[in-house]
Amino acid sequence: MASILAKSKELALIVPFTLRVFPQVNRELAGWRKLAAAIPCPQLRTQALNSIVHKRFHCQGGSIYSVYTPEKKSVLLRFIVALQTISDYLDNLSDRVPGTNEKSLRTLHQAILAAVDLNEPFCFWYEDYPYQNDGGYLNHLVQTCRQALSELAGYNDIRQNMRRLVELYADLQVYKHLEINVRVEKLVSWFNRQNSSQTDVYWWEFAAACGSTLGVFMLAAMAAAGPVSPKEISQLLSCYFPWLCGLHILLDYFIDLDEDKDFNDLNFVNFYPTALAAEKGLLRFLEETLTRVKKLPRPAFHFTVSIGLLALYLSDPKAFQHGCKKTVQQLLHFAGAEARWLHRFCLYLRKGGVI
Repeated sequence: MASILAKSKELALIVPFTLRVFPQVNRELAGWRKLAAAIPCPQLRTQALNSIVHKRFHCQGGSIYSVYTPEKKSVLLRFIVALQTISDYLDNLSDRVPGTNEKSLRTLHQAILAAVDLNEPFCFWYEDYPYQNDGGYLNHLVQTCRQALSELAGYNDIRQNMRRLVELYADLQVYKHLEINVRVEKLVSWFNRQNSSQTDVYWWEFAAACGSTLGVFMLAAMAAAGPVSPKEISQLLSCYFPWLCGLHILLDYFIDLDEDKDFNDLNFVNFYPTALAAEKGLLRFLEETLTRVKKLPRPAFHFTVSIGLLALYLSDPKAFQHGCKKTVQQLLHFAGAEARWLHRFCLYLRKGGVI
């Protein structure tokens, strides 16, 4: 009964959360949009603006972690929005601009490492990139993240683990944006080097987990509350990596199956041998996540995050494309009544243009 009440309490926070925090996210993004609009280079300006306009829901979803430590909500929100904006901007620069290579992508992604590691020096992120004059936009984003992290009492406790997650994220972004004929080979080789302890997932599942920023946001939320022990970090990561983070990005790829096929973009869900295998893979990540969140402090919060991922992604119009409906129904049925309620709520928010 206590567990049910805790879940109900967390779910009851969703409505005021969307009413209070989403407008704050929009205000943060409005500031970055203004700076992006002033970028001198047209190509960089276009990608910066597109990343904000078309990927706003990434910041909205991540902002749930700002309420984990309420007394530091504004600092956490500033960090979450700035880091996610870096992520979305660099993804656009990697994906939508011709003329990039492994060296240019590696140098570019040093920016996101510097954003989470105060010991990482600044460099010229665009040194090997085809376009370079952003008027200080990326530096401003990086500095905003660093300033926010410096205000978190437990930052030094989580710094190395946060950096490790971002290193994996950067590796993924570099390898997955290489030429079609080499990227899978590079990703598999990278998986074999990095993943000796994760023999229970496929290489594309591991890669998907590396593409999520949620573990980074959660570490920041913990650090905002004060000192964080190695045991607490280990406990968190046993749930988040690869399971909750993998669920996050597999859902993202799942709803993009048709779109990625049209543009010949890499899609990790496509590496499952059949549609049924993909459905089972998603269900496995959901089951592992929901089992493991029960062992975390404040399990109801992480449960709400987990079903919130389902609701957010599976309410996207792309989730109703041909061939996806059965899997959507299976996932929502497995996750339970709370997930189905939250899914309906997200459909309502989408209809109103909130997300």
